[in-house]
Amino acid sequence: MGHHNRHFAGDPHALDGVWSPPTSAANFCEEDYAVSRYFAEFISTLTNLAYVYYALLYMYGPGSKGLFSPKYDFMSVSLLILGIGSFAFHATLRQSMQFADELAMLGLVWSLLQGVLTIGTSRDRMLNWSMAVGFPLFSAFYISNGKIIYHASAFGLALVLITIRGHYLFLWRNPPFPEDKRVSWKKRGRRTLWLLLIGYALWNIDLEFCAELRSLRAKMGLPWAWVLELHGWWHVLTAVSASRFMDIVREVQEELREGGSRLGNDIDGKSLKEL
Repeated sequence: MGHHNRHFAGDPHALDGVWSPPTSAANFCEEDYAVSRYFAEFISTLTNLAYVYYALLYMYGPGSKGLFSPKYDFMSVSLLILGIGSFAFHATLRQSMQFADELAMLGLVWSLLQGVLTIGTSRDRMLNWSMAVGFPLFSAFYISNGKIIYHASAFGLALVLITIRGHYLFLWRNPPFPEDKRVSWKKRGRRTLWLLLIGYALWNIDLEFCAELRSLRAKMGLPWAWVLELHGWWHVLTAVSASRFMDIVREVQEELREGGSRLGNDIDGKSLKEL
């Protein structure tokens, strides 16, 4: 049973918050407004800062030209938007913010899919335009429909396509990437996937065993009970895994650029010798 089939608007403080009453279809196991009247789900709100942290870590890392001139790409921007959108959703539990969160999730996997699909192809422009048109069309459809099954299906399909494309790049691409880099990317990719799967498992445990988790939290008391706010761990682990996968995609893209540059230099060198 998914989170869209459960609602915890009957929590003791659910009507005491700044943003009360909750109107979102999705409502997770964390007790509403139990810590602060400004944050409907306190831990699930604050853990979204992990997305923001990893986005800014890239934007203001090596290559940045200062506070007002960060470096950025589609992937880092999508990670930042997800952090902000999910923060707003868990803080308010408003339906409009739920759409912002869910579409930001799709935007993130869309950016990763765009990153891996346009690696080493001669149809970059066509793919970019197709994805640029497809995403807003699906977003409009989902907002008008509101059924979570469409969101989950699109999210899952994007992950499958990313996985298949990754297998092609690291196992079947001809000419292959340098062996040492290919092995490194495969290992890191597997670790990244495991982090994502662990986070997804914790998310589902949080949904399916909410009563048991709430009982354990009550016995543990604060602040230790926060360790069992498993949806917050989903945010942290997906932020880490997304950031690591983005690093791999960027390294592959850089390898292709350097390989193209080396090829060009080789061709120029041969031409000079022929002269």
